[in-house]
Amino acid sequence: MKKLAFYTLVIFLVISCKSKKVETVNNTANKEKLPNLVIVLSDQHSADMVGAYGNKQLITPNLDQLAADGVLLENAFSSQPVCTPFRGMLMSGMHPLKNGAFVNDVPLLPNKTKLMAEILKEKGYQTAYFGKWHLLGGNRDRGIPKELTYGFDKVLTNNCHVDFRPGKAFFWNEKGEKEFFDEWEPYAQTNQAIDYLKDIDTSKPFAIVLSLHPPHDWGKFKGVDGKMHYRYDTLEELMALYKRSEIELRPGLKDTPDRRRMYHGHMAQITGIDIALGRLINQLKVMNAEDNTLVAFTADHGDMLESHNAVLPKQYPHDYSNKIPFIIKYPNKIKAGLKAKTMLATMDILPTILGYMDVDAKVDFDGKNLSKEIINNTLNKNDYVPIWNYRIGRARNSNWRGVETERYTFSTSKETNNPMINVLFDREKDPHQLNNLYKNPEYTSIKKELKSYTNEWMQQYGDEFYGAKEFNKVQPKSKWTYNYTYTPLELLQNLKPN
Repeated sequence: MKKLAFYTLVIFLVISCKSKKVETVNNTANKEKLPNLVIVLSDQHSADMVGAYGNKQLITPNLDQLAADGVLLENAFSSQPVCTPFRGMLMSGMHPLKNGAFVNDVPLLPNKTKLMAEILKEKGYQTAYFGKWHLLGGNRDRGIPKELTYGFDKVLTNNCHVDFRPGKAFFWNEKGEKEFFDEWEPYAQTNQAIDYLKDIDTSKPFAIVLSLHPPHDWGKFKGVDGKMHYRYDTLEELMALYKRSEIELRPGLKDTPDRRRMYHGHMAQITGIDIALGRLINQLKVMNAEDNTLVAFTADHGDMLESHNAVLPKQYPHDYSNKIPFIIKYPNKIKAGLKAKTMLATMDILPTILGYMDVDAKVDFDGKNLSKEIINNTLNKNDYVPIWNYRIGRARNSNWRGVETERYTFSTSKETNNPMINVLFDREKDPHQLNNLYKNPEYTSIKKELKSYTNEWMQQYGDEFYGAKEFNKVQPKSKWTYNYTYTPLELLQNLKPN
């Protein structure tokens, strides 16, 4: 009996050990199944400036392939078409009045919620950021303090600059020193990301952001018409891919030699961005990581390219300013070749991406997880997305609020005689938004409905149509650019932080 009991115990221990071994293997397998994340951003890049979005003159084979392999959103909007606010919302999933980054060159407040990289680090991710940062308040020409890298392990970036030429473009290294690139900035930044992936710990998942600055303009030139126009010139080999005389300008825009030069450079830069994206995706293939990596491509806002007589390239409610490309490839969950009409706002990007990755952030985002709606090609809950621009006193930008629906673009302001920011466009009848219906009596009821949507979201976020006067009145002595404690909304409502 004693022998039997002994042998029984031995068998039990063997089985138990095997079971633990299997459990360990399964846990390891589960870890390996955690999806990687790659987000690629371009800057000032409208949705209509991508081949996959219907532009037949753009050379964007890698973007087009990404769309063919994944899902393309037809209704993705930059809620506030400005650099810093977009990036703040991308990192936080929160409204700018609550995250701090409500205009350019003010900081994203790190103490208000868990941010993208912080969320992923808790799940065991390796995190890195390359390229344009533009989340640091104050002087643009300085490195990013370690305490304001928002959870990214590796940060090789510039805060914001607009000269991308070899020898002019630069980044701040991990020692806080400025280094200059010896090649076109997007290519150099992509190489930094590729080098990072080559040395990565393959037993752990990774999440990287590659933020490329073009096709943003990088200055102005005096045209043959004697006026100043935005400069988009770039590498000769990229410019040579397009014949300037054959370029088609946007509908409704007067054709001039200066505008042809603008479009030529802008399109050439976009092709350069496409080449950079292709190189990064190729590295994923080399690593055999492509199938288990969610790749997302988008832009912070669009570029008016002087359409509608725009003085600025952005900050307008028009589609050219705020309708952005948004393409996701994730073979594990997304069927190839989908086109979705789901209305997506900037605040929705982070919760939606985390939704695909099955990451429970345990954060009460302002944005929505639209991962299921996109796959099912359905509209989001409210059937509209909020759009706005906050003015803090600069001469040429304007203060307006509005909404986008699948069919309509609407915005309103207190500058009642300004047709650039008081708009109503019927996208179904007028896809190029050439006919402003804001004062058309036949659209009175539609205008009323869209205005009620606008009031609805403004009330939700505590926005009382604040403008330059109100912001300047509550501006702390340390200036918005160095305010790391109070949110704009807290100051405006005379609240103290919790």
